[in-house]
Amino acid sequence: QVQLVESGGGLVQPGGSLALSCAASGTIVNVNSMGWYRQAPGKQREMVARITGGGTTNYADSVKGRFTISRDNAKNTVFLQMNSLKPEDTADYYCHANIGGIVYWGQGTQVTVSS
Repeated sequence: QVQLVESGGGLVQPGGSLALSCAASGTIVNVNSMGWYRQAPGKQREMVARITGGGTTNYADSVKGRFTISRDNAKNTVFLQMNSLKPEDTADYYCHANIGGIVYWGQGTQVTVSS
């Protein structure tokens, strides 16, 4: 069984920065990818950023140039550095992992961008 434990998030003013982290624990074999999705009220969940086991990254167009995803393979942890935050970045952010072909989700952490 794999668990994803998220940390970070909170309230920040527009233009500010926040960092999220997600650590995978349990029986970790063949991490294909880890990443972050978000869901704003009344909207569908969307991919924010993703990083493969080989280090290839993908970003939603809306966050390119502002968010950076990175990963510590030894600790099975993924990080999301969010800069120049905008009110439209407000959402619940969920860690996502594809491990051994099975998809896992974290419990979610709230990010609110407001003055």
